[in-house]
Amino acid sequence: MRVMVIVKSCKDSEAGILPTPEQRAKMGKFNQELMAAGVFLGADVLRPSSQGKRLKFSGQQRTVIDGPFSESKELVGGYWLWQVKSIEEAVEWLKRAPFDGGAEIEIRPTFDLSDFAQ
Repeated sequence: MRVMVIVKSCKDSEAGILPTPEQRAKMGKFNQELMAAGVFLGADVLRPSSQGKRLKFSGQQRTVIDGPFSESKELVGGYWLWQVKSIEEAVEWLKRAPFDGGAEIEIRPTFDLSDFAQ
């Protein structure tokens, strides 16, 4: 099963403050462990919402909304895509991640194309 591991934005990420070299080294080591285990499929860190846009769809009308967006705790700051046997396996991997400071991470299974087969 594939899962998306969603890292929420925080005050620092919305301010464009990157992790310290020590934090990056710890995360790099964790990512290497994921790769060695065949779990890691991809990952990215997102720029602050001030550099983003949203589109609102209403019938044929399209409205573009410029960032920044309020409620940074509800914004996505980055993500991983993992290949795991179960969501419980993903939870066990995530418990080993080098997060602190009240970080809140969400794990969501993705649909496979076979889920849409009729």
